[in-house]
Amino acid sequence: MRKYALPDVLTGRCSQEDYTHWLYAKAAAQVRRDTKRGNKTANATKYRDAIHRAVCDGGDKDAYTGQSLRWDLIRTYDNEKAKQGKRDYKKEFADLPTVDHVDDGMAEPNFRICSWRTNDCKNDLTLDEFKEVCRDILGGKAEGKNEDRTRILLEMLTCGLKEEELFERHGTCES
Repeated sequence: MRKYALPDVLTGRCSQEDYTHWLYAKAAAQVRRDTKRGNKTANATKYRDAIHRAVCDGGDKDAYTGQSLRWDLIRTYDNEKAKQGKRDYKKEFADLPTVDHVDDGMAEPNFRICSWRTNDCKNDLTLDEFKEVCRDILGGKAEGKNEDRTRILLEMLTCGLKEEELFERHGTCES
């Protein structure tokens, strides 16, 4: 039996080969990131184990939004096409599964699986900080703007839009 067998939640969504490749690549990237940030105990095996556990524990859905993840997209991203298509190309991968740190990456590995879009929005924020940003957008101080803010937040979380794109479409919060 494989140590990192394809989790049941991914059956029919991707192959064992693609999952294994994704898992090893994600673990290596997270180890590099945490080592650069000063984690001297970052270890690829521990990271693979933690990421695999996160996938087994509901990794078919984004841990923050509950939306289905597109495991069929792993190993399909093309850097050359990305250079040509820029933002439009990247948006096609908004629901690509990726790995998010639950904490600052300086202790034992602790991960959640979420979409690339959600991870871009959350960035290095803690969950509480991320929720606060979402609340700020939804409950902004400009009167009569809550409906607009709700729509903007939903677009941000469902379309992978960056802040500058949001402002291009909707203006600044003061408008």
